[in-house]
Amino acid sequence: MSSESSDKKAAGSDKSDSGAAVRPASKSAVLALKRPVESIGSFVIRVVNELGAMTILCFQLLFGLFRPPWRIGLILQQMDFIGVGSTMLVMLTGFFTGMVFAQQVGSAFAMFSAESLVGPVVTIALTRELAPVFTALMVTMRAGSAMCTELGTMRVTEQIDALTTLAVDPVKYLIFPRVVAGILMAPALCMVFNAAGILGTWCVAVLIQGISEGTILAKTTYYVVIGDAVQGLVKSAVFGFIVSLIACFKGFNADGGARGVGQATTEAMVLTAVLIFLSDYLMGLVLI
Repeated sequence: MSSESSDKKAAGSDKSDSGAAVRPASKSAVLALKRPVESIGSFVIRVVNELGAMTILCFQLLFGLFRPPWRIGLILQQMDFIGVGSTMLVMLTGFFTGMVFAQQVGSAFAMFSAESLVGPVVTIALTRELAPVFTALMVTMRAGSAMCTELGTMRVTEQIDALTTLAVDPVKYLIFPRVVAGILMAPALCMVFNAAGILGTWCVAVLIQGISEGTILAKTTYYVVIGDAVQGLVKSAVFGFIVSLIACFKGFNADGGARGVGQATTEAMVLTAVLIFLSDYLMGLVLI
């Protein structure tokens, strides 16, 4: 009898040990499944919150068009910063983009004896796609990062809170002039990019590849229409709105000190670049 009771006790102890081993394993499995779900949920909540806040900001900017004061001086100041300050960078980028694209297109078209089409092909590519996209990226790198950093610094140093205390609308005072300037100056910079790119194309096609000037001019004026330039200008205006809106939104809502400002600037640059390419594709489907 004693041996049987001891065997039962041993069996019971084995079952309890196995149950204790199963419970921690099941808890760890639940935690392993819970973490990715929580991360996905927090990401979705953050995206929805930011989309809602950005939509509210857009409506505030829209209402600001009809509500004085409009602060024309601040708008002109931002136009000078975004447009005039970025002119040389856009010119250099456009000139070398036109040269590189003309060189590649000319080498490819030489296989089919179609060198005369280098001018119109490069010009159409510049006016429709390359100029608005590259201009927006240049403005993002130079002006967008500066706007985001400036507003982020003002936020973490409580300067924006001071404006609110003084009964000054910070959205109308800080964001509205930057967004308006971005929408107005992006198309102007796009035309500068077009001019510089066409000049670079001429240098390569005429001076390096030896194509006749008259042939390039005749083919370009025949195939390129005003709608190509208008399409690029419309895209540039949309890109200017995206660049200025994202930069101002991220900087305006930055927190966490200097580290938070840097993180907000990085997020603004990445998000702006992604939205530029996405909106370029979507507008291309509509405008073609």
